[in-house]
Amino acid sequence: MPAAPRPKKLLDQVRDAVRLKHYSYRTEQTYVQWIRRYILFHDKRHPQEMGVPEIEAFLTHLAVQEQVAASTQNQALSALLFLYRHVLQLPLDERIDAIRAKASRKLPTVLTPEEVRAVIQHMSGVHRLIVQLLYGSGLRLREAMQLRIKDLDFPQSQIVVRDAKGQESRLTMLPSSVQMPLKEHLQQVKRMHQQDLNLGYGAVTLPFALARKYPNANRQWVWQFVFPASTRCKDPRSGAIVPHVLPDFPYPAPPRYSPQLNLPSLTAAAAASTAHSCLTPADSDG
Repeated sequence: MPAAPRPKKLLDQVRDAVRLKHYSYRTEQTYVQWIRRYILFHDKRHPQEMGVPEIEAFLTHLAVQEQVAASTQNQALSALLFLYRHVLQLPLDERIDAIRAKASRKLPTVLTPEEVRAVIQHMSGVHRLIVQLLYGSGLRLREAMQLRIKDLDFPQSQIVVRDAKGQESRLTMLPSSVQMPLKEHLQQVKRMHQQDLNLGYGAVTLPFALARKYPNANRQWVWQFVFPASTRCKDPRSGAIVPHVLPDFPYPAPPRYSPQLNLPSLTAAAAASTAHSCLTPADSDG
């Protein structure tokens, strides 16, 4: 009689449950990280042996000892609620009453048009194009990095912004000032995509259900990323070798320092603040 298969480890069960819910890979990583920290905080006790008091102790530790932001504490709570509800099947009936982290009152850094132009002038290549697109369209950085060819509508001068499941969430403008450099960039991307196809690659990861609905779409040009990395990578879920988006956005200090504009600080703030700085003149005067 064959031996019964060994049950999966808890964190692998978490990964399976996250994927079943079609959550993003980033959410999967975040949930696994917080659940691991929760277990280690309680000396590696199994979460099945713990409950609301242990959750409260962990969340209070985050707020008091580690002084995390309120959003970080809420993220940890979401991960633990997911663990108990969807993995352990142990609904938490009691109200979780941990000491809450203080919400940040810090206002976002909003750059003036002159400051944004100063940052852009000290950038080059694809990163300059990305910042110009962010500033002119009001896209968030992650939204820009997840753009696919089909999301760009040049005739209508608009961009389709999609959620994590690939569904259209809103429209925003595609500034005329970036359309020509963006088209030139896409010509380079298309050549790179064709080279990948010739080598037997070029199959991009599709949003969840679309991969089942359109099994051959992953090699089509329209589904490729607008800002792919120059090298291929291994998909952490499927194991397939696929094109991927650019790695983390760099924040280099510009070569010429300006005390008046404090350019190193502005460069670091640029991508985070361009959505707040989005102004109509950015489209008209470049």
